[in-house]
Amino acid sequence: MASMNEKDYYAILGVDKDATTDDIRRAFQKKARKLHPDVNKDPGAEERFKEVSEAYAVLSDDAKRRRYDALRSGSPFAGYASPAGSAGGGYGGSPFGDFPFGWGFPFGGGYGRGRGEPSARSRAYNPRAGADVSVRLDLDGDVAARGVRRGVTYQRYVACDVCSGRGSVETSHSETCPTCGGSGKMRVDLSGIFGFGVMEMECPECEGTGKVVADPCGNCGGSGRVLSASEVVVEIPAGSHDGDEVRIEGMGNAGTNGSAAGDFVCHIGVPSERLTQRQSMGFQVLGFDLPFIVFGAISGNLAAYSVFVVMLLVAGVLLAFRDGIAHERAWWRNALATLANGVATGTFFAILTIAMYSCTSSLGRAGYTGSALTRG
Repeated sequence: MASMNEKDYYAILGVDKDATTDDIRRAFQKKARKLHPDVNKDPGAEERFKEVSEAYAVLSDDAKRRRYDALRSGSPFAGYASPAGSAGGGYGGSPFGDFPFGWGFPFGGGYGRGRGEPSARSRAYNPRAGADVSVRLDLDGDVAARGVRRGVTYQRYVACDVCSGRGSVETSHSETCPTCGGSGKMRVDLSGIFGFGVMEMECPECEGTGKVVADPCGNCGGSGRVLSASEVVVEIPAGSHDGDEVRIEGMGNAGTNGSAAGDFVCHIGVPSERLTQRQSMGFQVLGFDLPFIVFGAISGNLAAYSVFVVMLLVAGVLLAFRDGIAHERAWWRNALATLANGVATGTFFAILTIAMYSCTSSLGRAGYTGSALTRG
């Protein structure tokens, strides 16, 4: 079997050396459809299909593609591997990066694509509900109190009007992927590439689903949705506060292959009601300090750690009220909630500290009395 650097994978796929990942994927799909053993009965078709799959397995992954390019250029470091078989090794490893053993192939791209979600132009049949679109809208305190209507323009995926969101113009049902036979995976023999042997990878034709759109729509490429600008009018109700949200069903991203669309979610922000990080820290410190003052006064031990209490009190006041005390009612409500969190934390430590102080004082008195009796 020819070694990795003896094969021109770019020529096998018919792409340029600067081809993008999408170009490589499309070239592989085109050749795989023609050379698949179930379609092409020529004697050499199966061997050519394996060769095309091998080329795709290398060029579709950035790390393996860099290593392949380095081998082709004759770099003395490109093929270096440690005795255990892992790439890199002595002298800090290969300067071209680690050669991964976890074979992941994130095919496609597309706006807003998440893990496992079909790309914007993919023949894969993979019905998935659309994701929500989230937008933040900041308002003045008086505007939020009165309520308001606001128009918002945003980008989202909408159902393709050519195929009505199905991904297919004429055929309403999907078909088994001709490249992987419905398994969603492909086995590629890479024995000649550093001895990695047979590798199993996700099928780029169906993107692991095992099904493809029979006649992909020319407008959306088979996904059933296209990127578009949308506008929605958001009704902000009177009496809204910072952190509230308004949800409009069905105005998020359209689902793939006819699936339901997500929602448009408007997160309301009222900066005048929101504590800054410094103010929040100040109220936390004040809340932490209060239990020490109360328990110290009750137990009569306040003088023992008065310096600590005063320092926390001064620091908390400076942080919390550096910008003044004139704030809206909602701001004070958030401030008191933050203060309460500080009190809860401070109570635990105050009880623990006072208990430890009392035990230490008792042991000191007992030790002194015991010494006096011994001398007597």
